[in-house]
Amino acid sequence: MAAAYYKKPRLRDVALRRLILVVSVTLCGVLLLVFLFGSNPTSINDVTRDLVENVGDGNDDDSAYRRDLKVAKGLVALPNQNDLSLKLEKLNDLPPRNLDLYPNLAKDQIIVVLYVHNRPQYLKVVVDSLSQVTGINETLLIVSHDGYFEDMNKIIDGIRFCQVKQIFAPYSPHLFLDSFPGVSARDCKDKDVASQKHCEGNPDQYGNHRSPRIVSLKHHWWWMMNTVWDGLRETRKHEGHILFIEEDHFIYPNAYRNLQILTSLKPEKCPDCYAANLAPSDVNSRGEGWASLIAERMGNVGYAFNRTVWKKIHNKAREFCFFDDYNWDITMWATVYPSFGSPVYSLRGSRTSAVHFGRCGLHQGQGEKKVCMDNGMVNIHVEDADKVPNIASDWSVHIYKNQPGYKAGFKGWGGWGDDRDRHLCLSFSNMYRSTGTSSPM
Repeated sequence: MAAAYYKKPRLRDVALRRLILVVSVTLCGVLLLVFLFGSNPTSINDVTRDLVENVGDGNDDDSAYRRDLKVAKGLVALPNQNDLSLKLEKLNDLPPRNLDLYPNLAKDQIIVVLYVHNRPQYLKVVVDSLSQVTGINETLLIVSHDGYFEDMNKIIDGIRFCQVKQIFAPYSPHLFLDSFPGVSARDCKDKDVASQKHCEGNPDQYGNHRSPRIVSLKHHWWWMMNTVWDGLRETRKHEGHILFIEEDHFIYPNAYRNLQILTSLKPEKCPDCYAANLAPSDVNSRGEGWASLIAERMGNVGYAFNRTVWKKIHNKAREFCFFDDYNWDITMWATVYPSFGSPVYSLRGSRTSAVHFGRCGLHQGQGEKKVCMDNGMVNIHVEDADKVPNIASDWSVHIYKNQPGYKAGFKGWGGWGDDRDRHLCLSFSNMYRSTGTSSPM
């Protein structure tokens, strides 16, 4: 009896020690995630739960796609990833948040993609404007991050007005502090001559070497386009329009409904239009106020196109990746669109539904002495006409021809002469296609 009496406490002690061990390991894991991703409770809970339960749990079709993707990635020259890059890439596989609040999306939804860098003051304004958009709860909002910045992440964590999915560019120069595509010790700088300085890199047409902060703008846009159209399980079979906006685009309440009208009218009213726009191509314009639709060159504020157009753009991957300009939009205007062989028009209303309010470029952020703050104020007046659809289906189309702006023949502003950037760009074109891009290497 004495032996049996002492055996039970020993078993209980062993069980207690095991429990303490399990709890300790769990706490260490949570602390590690806090260190990596910040201290926001919602973010930490999402990461721990979803990484364990959801990453790589797709259906048979999705599993086959992932196998093909691994094969495709093995055929392209992507840089070696560091720990942060690998962790962020895993987050791209997580399902959208707020599925419990918005379990069903509209069948004819226009997906919205918001691409951001590091201007939280602006992002707050954009997110607040999106929260007032009629119909935003019917669709999926994808936020594409160039780099990882906790202030930006916290703002997106707080979105409750629609399904939202975050993706992070895993090859962003902002994630690599001592190697390409970031800065490496052997990189040439400014106007260095490689043979004299024994450094690495190719200068642009003006003799300047790459700036990782600058080239990240074009890299992010091209990675995002390839990922959204061909890489994400939520969108890679989407044939309809996708709307693209930036972190300094104020979106009016009627924007989504107006865009639905424009995309439905486009085949009949402007069959030669490649896209629909929420704003004039002249970012300083608020529209003409006419009782007519407008067809003009595609603007870079609130533009939407479908998969057919994306395929045409993707077929010009080499033209895009080898044009010596670090701006994605100027590259499109000066080399990609002209290569289509006919004018590339976009259809819009005569009153803007989006406004560009930034004072500086997308990749001038918090570290630039707060030059993008606008004294902390963004004052955009929303009138009653901006709260309801204001496009009529019986309007005729006014076409702007021979508009000023970048055209074929413009040689580019440079900043994109390094062969490493050009081939990384081409690798983004191939990373979701095991057969490679249709544009020859």
